[in-house]
Amino acid sequence: MSMINLRDYYPFCNTDIFLDIPDEVATVLLEAERQEEAYRRRMYRHKAQYSLDRNDGIEHDICFESPSPFEVYERKMTAQQLHAAITALPDKQGKRIYAHYVLGISKSEIARAEGVSEKNIRKSISQGLRNLEIFLRNFSE
Repeated sequence: MSMINLRDYYPFCNTDIFLDIPDEVATVLLEAERQEEAYRRRMYRHKAQYSLDRNDGIEHDICFESPSPFEVYERKMTAQQLHAAITALPDKQGKRIYAHYVLGISKSEIARAEGVSEKNIRKSISQGLRNLEIFLRNFSE
């Protein structure tokens, strides 16, 4: 009979619990431990440690792909067109669209801040979006 500590095999076990087990079971446990360690060594030697919590920058490179110069230029032009379209709108419509879509302020909060009904804000924003669509359609032609 062999003596093992269950704390070595169960990480959630907080105290030492010694147990007598048959030699055959001890041999199987020892072989499983050796195989696990051999697997860890192979993973290390072949540089196959691709874990999301490794902090080696793999997931950063995947998530934040650097844009091409064409994409940077296209984004800049789109932002300029959108800015020009918003400034071409009537003052209230432009401010309300900017506050709602860019700053993320709800329509009810805008209505409360301006002292008007939420219905007026919704109507103004929807009319402003129609005007934006017309302006951008004419701008791209």
